[in-house]
Amino acid sequence: MSIQQSEVLYTAVATAEGGRDGRVATDDGTLAVVVNPPKEMGGSGAGTNPEQLFAAGYSACFQGALGVVARQQKADITGSTVTAKVGIGKNEDGFGIIVEISADIPNVDAVTAKALLEQAHQVCPYSKATQGNITVTLV
Repeated sequence: MSIQQSEVLYTAVATAEGGRDGRVATDDGTLAVVVNPPKEMGGSGAGTNPEQLFAAGYSACFQGALGVVARQQKADITGSTVTAKVGIGKNEDGFGIIVEISADIPNVDAVTAKALLEQAHQVCPYSKATQGNITVTLV
């Protein structure tokens, strides 16, 4: 379900220069990074890359969604972490990405952790945005 422009609470603005071999910065100056292709893709690997930035954003957003569902379920996720692995590779259209999300939730059993992960995947805005577009696996 999409939102209308009048419902937007916040808009992040970032500008890239030089594509995968340049720099990217937010309009408020809180993020300014050099981007370079990873060594595995023929680059220097000296800077960050778009996949790392996507993984950082997705994992942070998913952790927030996990907090929402944990509060609803009265589950203790203190000390939990969420890891997003974003892979890039060739596909029939050129290149595509694939994501693997995992969480370490030390204060709940494995069944509860799996259920929380699945519920968070249903409410996370990144998960909703990627649904049907890329493969996202929960582990």
